[in-house]
Amino acid sequence: MRIRPLACLRHFARRFARAEGGVTAVEFALVSVPLFLMIFGTLELALIFMATSGLDAATQLASRQIRTGQFQATGGGLAQFKTLLCQNMGFMQSDCAANVYLDVRTFGDFSDLAGASPLTPANAATTAFCFQPGQPTDIVLVRVFYQYSLMTPGFSSAFSNLGGTRRLITSTTAFRNEPFNNNPAQGASGCAPLA
Repeated sequence: MRIRPLACLRHFARRFARAEGGVTAVEFALVSVPLFLMIFGTLELALIFMATSGLDAATQLASRQIRTGQFQATGGGLAQFKTLLCQNMGFMQSDCAANVYLDVRTFGDFSDLAGASPLTPANAATTAFCFQPGQPTDIVLVRVFYQYSLMTPGFSSAFSNLGGTRRLITSTTAFRNEPFNNNPAQGASGCAPLA
């Protein structure tokens, strides 16, 4: 007796359709890729938010030293302010010095401050940064830029704004210095005006 190939194929298809062994494994294989993408995407986004809030907190703490005149009293410069900022960076502290950029400028009036052009990832690399903590009652703008490395491979196109696997995180604060005792050693640094 000879079995016809078409009948054999139909018999195999019926048996395959009725079989339930391994269905869970197949369903998990179909669902696992989007599930893991959602989990890792959520974790990456949470790390970015945590880095942003850590940078904001560190900027506020370090800027307070300028506002009260404590930093100017030490006669410190850019490197000392960067160290002060990095001490408060939490989990980003280890690579802070290599990835943080500061722009500290003084203004005569808050209306001048409002006219300052914003720094964006597109123009941050070509802008001349300066460090000018100011004198008593000066208006100071402190901007901190941190190049954050994305951790999850494959999410660089969704979360990167610098290209590759990097994201520029910024924090800005503006304030008027308190009327602290003037320190003549701390003068203007000759920053180029922001256009």
